[in-house]
Amino acid sequence: MMKLNISIPFLPSLLLSMLSILFIGPTFAQEGQPVAMGKFLGAMETTHPEWFKESFLDFEEDIAEAEEQGKRLILYFHQAGCPYCNKLVQDNFADPEIGQKVQNLFDLVAINMWGDREVVQVGGREFTEKTLAAALNVNFTPTLLFFDENKEVVLRLDGYYPAAEFTHALDYVSGKMEDQQEFPEYLASIKMESNSGPLDSGPLNGAEWLASGPYDLTGFNDNKPIAVLFEEPNCETCDLLHRKTFRDPAAAALLDQFNVIQLNRWADTEVVKPDGARTSAAQWAMDLGLGFSPSIVFFDANGQHVITIDAMFKTFHTLGIFDYVASSAYLEEPSFQRFLSERAEHIRSTGVDVDIWKY
Repeated sequence: MMKLNISIPFLPSLLLSMLSILFIGPTFAQEGQPVAMGKFLGAMETTHPEWFKESFLDFEEDIAEAEEQGKRLILYFHQAGCPYCNKLVQDNFADPEIGQKVQNLFDLVAINMWGDREVVQVGGREFTEKTLAAALNVNFTPTLLFFDENKEVVLRLDGYYPAAEFTHALDYVSGKMEDQQEFPEYLASIKMESNSGPLDSGPLNGAEWLASGPYDLTGFNDNKPIAVLFEEPNCETCDLLHRKTFRDPAAAALLDQFNVIQLNRWADTEVVKPDGARTSAAQWAMDLGLGFSPSIVFFDANGQHVITIDAMFKTFHTLGIFDYVASSAYLEEPSFQRFLSERAEHIRSTGVDVDIWKY
């Protein structure tokens, strides 16, 4: 668990919103003819439910008020046009069972990750919405932080969790399970109850570009970054990653720039981590706190962690993260969302459509 007590350097205001359509001067083909800008598709505006808490953004006060009602606090970071935020609201919160569970057991406060409202953060430090989001390394929306009564974050979801997985997160936090087991252990116990056999039984999706074992992540000498895929058998979202995202026309060139390791997140497969420590795939997934399958953990060529995907992402965002790491853009641009905005506009400037909501 972590205390939400952070200081950050000054950040300039957002220059490029990922979902805005900006004017860019025409580009020209070799024949001198202008190339039309590609379309921008997939943005979705969202109306938040009326039952969201109207907060003065004093989070210590919000936590105390929630506790008085036998509830816990959720901070929900969102941004305009975000299709994953729309899915959270339209699929998860609009579900009668889930919506009622959130209203009964939590106070939910919405934070615009690019907003300018002043925030009194836990510990008394003051931020705006956007500088708080930067301080907390909010790279994806929605991001949800679940607080306990001691002002600690007991669970964090970086990205969209479909309804079933999201319900498990609500039950874990509302049941105050964090003192008994970590979230991945809780998920494993649920899967074991519903599974007819061992969790690690069954094949994973194969591909010729996957590195073969033994899995020693210190043994690469090609100066490529590393992407570690944590997957599981009989996993529909894992299937979509391989059959849709990794077969996108833009995927092959990006994947070729990585050493890609595929691990069964429930298996006892031996792994030597980038720091040289030995572990098993299952234990490493637990130690990383991974709650979703597939998850992808990225390291640079020196074995330093860069960024993690631990939620549902479609093709544009997934390949955008591969590009973010392969290009080393994170060294100059700490905001993945800014990078993604500029990447989308660059693609559009070549006349190619960008659809952020397709597999």
